[in-house]
Amino acid sequence: PEQTVYYNGGIVLAAMQKNESIELLDLYAETKKIKEMSMPIFILCLDWLYLLNVAKITSQGRVELCI
Repeated sequence: PEQTVYYNGGIVLAAMQKNESIELLDLYAETKKIKEMSMPIFILCLDWLYLLNVAKITSQGRVELCI
């Protein structure tokens, strides 16, 4: 289960909950502190969270929670 988008998406979501708005690379660094994750998996998780309307990327390039 640790290789699924659901599990890794939860890790990214946990990292996002620490900050209201965060730069993409800063979020990646925060996520890697919790669990080692490749950039492609990280982006896939962000895509998944976006499709669920949980996360969005602002016009300034920051990642924010929608909930």
